[in-house]
Order: sequence, then C-alpha cells, then structure tokens
Amino acid sequence: MPYLSPRIVRRVSPTRTDVLWNDDHESSYPSWYLRYNCPCATCVEEFTGERKVVQGSIPPDLARVAVEAVGNYALGFRWSDGHSTGIYTFDYLRRLCPCPKCLPGGLEEPSFAQGRKPGAFEV
Repeated sequence: MPYLSPRIVRRVSPTRTDVLWNDDHESSYPSWYLRYNCPCATCVEEFTGERKVVQGSIPPDLARVAVEAVGNYALGFRWSDGHSTGIYTFDYLRRLCPCPKCLPGGLEEPSFAQGRKPGAFEV
C-alpha cells in the first residue's frame, strides 16, 4: 500500500474539515470528532492507551481555529476550546475516517453535558 498523505485539506466550515487523500479517498471530519479523538498525552493515558476525555465534554459546535503541517507526516489542529497539543499522523487521521465505507455504522453526534468544561478529562 502506498504511503498515505493528504492531497488537499479544506476547511469546509469551522466545524468540518475535508481531506482528499493521495489515493483519491475523501474524508469529512466533524471538528468535535477529531477533538474527541485527540491522540495527545493529555487526552490519552500514555501507558494504557485509555481515553481520558470524558464523553459528552466536547460540544458538537466546537470549531477548528487552525491547522498546520507537522513535518511530512502529520497535521496539528488548534480548537476553539484552546486545545492544540495533538499531532494527528496521516495514518491515524485516515484510520479515523468517518465515511460510510470506513465507518459503516456512521457517527452519532455527541450529547453535550451542559455545565461541563469543554474538553474535560478524567485523571
């Protein structure tokens, strides 16, 4: 399989990012979904891989503020909740693809727990 990399990364809206891959596959990511799946050490327990972000703590209207290339292997996002430490390798980002072919069950928009700090996590 060839090395996967984005050909085009497009901000469709503040809450959606589309990626056209070098194998012509198209992915469309809601911002809340990418933020919830952030791979950084704050969001994922380093030794167990257990996700620390509390379900319901990422609002569905979370916005992508910025995106930048990290070398030739990843993208880094900055979110409207101030979080920006996740490095999404191209391989990881592709595995997260929520299109019907990659995720047959589809995505279910999260229910946001009012009063909870966005991006809250358990320690």
